[in-house]
Amino acid sequence: MQTQLLQMLSHSHTNFLCLNHRTSSIPPSPSAFPQFFNPNCSCSDLTLIKSNWGKMISVSVNSSTSNVTGIQATGEFGQFDLDRFADVGNQLAEASGDVIRKYFRKSFDILDKEDLSPVTIADQAAEESMVKIIEHNFPSHAIFGEENGWRCKKDFADFIWVLDPIDGTKSFITGKPLFGTLIALLHKGKPILGIINQPILRERWIGISGRRTTLNGQEISTRNCSQISKAYLYTTSPHLFCGDAEVAFARVRSKVKVPLYGCDCYAYALLASGFVDLVIESGLKPYDFLSLIPVIEGAGGVITDWKGHRLHWEASSSAHATNFNVVAAGDKVVHQEAVDTLQWD
Repeated sequence: MQTQLLQMLSHSHTNFLCLNHRTSSIPPSPSAFPQFFNPNCSCSDLTLIKSNWGKMISVSVNSSTSNVTGIQATGEFGQFDLDRFADVGNQLAEASGDVIRKYFRKSFDILDKEDLSPVTIADQAAEESMVKIIEHNFPSHAIFGEENGWRCKKDFADFIWVLDPIDGTKSFITGKPLFGTLIALLHKGKPILGIINQPILRERWIGISGRRTTLNGQEISTRNCSQISKAYLYTTSPHLFCGDAEVAFARVRSKVKVPLYGCDCYAYALLASGFVDLVIESGLKPYDFLSLIPVIEGAGGVITDWKGHRLHWEASSSAHATNFNVVAAGDKVVHQEAVDTLQWD
């Protein structure tokens, strides 16, 4: 039996995992749960599970000894880690939403940050509620929040949660339910999980690397719009553009069918759901857009800087939240037309 098993492993192009069936019925990541993997388990204890991880896991077989000699992790996380990350991301959205709903349309103090943007007790308390959950579930992960910056004992980390507890604080303090909580998880700089959560309307967009974006559990997609002249354009406010950026935005605005204003991150959520064709903004911070990338790309859209380059930010203890110009579109053709019209050097 064991010889046949090893021959199957040796000749198959499909990767398998060797697990003790008494430990788990779901294949965890070897890097996350090394104690579950027994390279010398007996035949009676073997459960072979077809790997969903492609190149993530490879199994080494020593034919001379007829034993499985080891499991080599060729990647650092797999399908089941993504499920775990998404589960915790949902917990963050629930916890922050509970906090935000307590303060929405209530009286509270409004403070000004150094950049004169407003901040409230709801922003601060919502971020802290998320930080506690991350630290409990993933103590080795770093956190970069809008309100308190970098949190990690180390200067760098492979996994970094980037949080914006209330994107659209001005909407929040004026009682308009079109703000959102933004949650991103980066792996070596790449966003692999993005969440846009609207706690008042109870709408949650989730983007996961390699999967279709969902809204409250239902798959969504952007809509086709092959001409910029037919596009519905959103930006938070025309007053947020300055100098050359104002001129560049005006060129695009003059070409679209309908320009609209005032949705903050909610505009990107509407784009992912197929109700808006184009979103253009200037001066965004990393916590304003990193969570949007998996959501929009997973719905079939495109999001880049104004030159058409992929958005990227190196997070660390010494990193500063610099400004970015962002353009997102549901259709690749409209995205390219917008980039060409911006003429951003």
